[in-house]
Amino acid sequence: MKQRFLSFKKNKYMKDLELYEKLATGQTPKFMVIACADSRVCPSSVLGFQPGEAFVVRNVANMVPPYENGPTETNAALEFAVNSLKVENILVIGHSRCGGIRALMSMHDDVEPSGLIGSWVSVGMNARVKTKAATHLLNFDQQCKHCEKESVNCSLVNLLSYPWVEEKVRNGELNIHGGYYDFVDCSFEKWTLYKENNLRDESGKVAVKDRAFWF
Repeated sequence: MKQRFLSFKKNKYMKDLELYEKLATGQTPKFMVIACADSRVCPSSVLGFQPGEAFVVRNVANMVPPYENGPTETNAALEFAVNSLKVENILVIGHSRCGGIRALMSMHDDVEPSGLIGSWVSVGMNARVKTKAATHLLNFDQQCKHCEKESVNCSLVNLLSYPWVEEKVRNGELNIHGGYYDFVDCSFEKWTLYKENNLRDESGKVAVKDRAFWF
């Protein structure tokens, strides 16, 4: 670790001293990124964010709990990023072979979640229900992959449950994006919440636009 730090200081910090001196006075990121804590998924490495560009929050299975669930570290960071840092974009990134999603999909329908991990990933229960309904003919691994993406959309819905997030989206001050990183074949899928009068329908679905696949 020492050698890695000294290499960073010599090859990055000292060569871009003006940037780091500017960052010492404050931060003005354009992006907030909500990503999984999985060690294989590093948003800055995958998407090339430089210091000061993205306010990053990482948790198990990259989930955003709904506003009514009460305070968590994730939504405290969300409040700070949106209301204080004035980020212009929120990006929720799911990924392949997610252990948190696998735990969610392994839950039994008639058993209350137990333990800290079970209680946390149950935030994505709506994604699990939708996945089970849409993929009941697929094997478990395929169902998990479907849920990895569906859980991102459920997090987008949950973002809109925060009054100050929905207001900024409606006013065009904030854009919300979903992403999916498949590290098996190194591909990335990205989509954007479509801003319209009715951001969500009665089923909680969101309309999206600008879906792109990067290979």
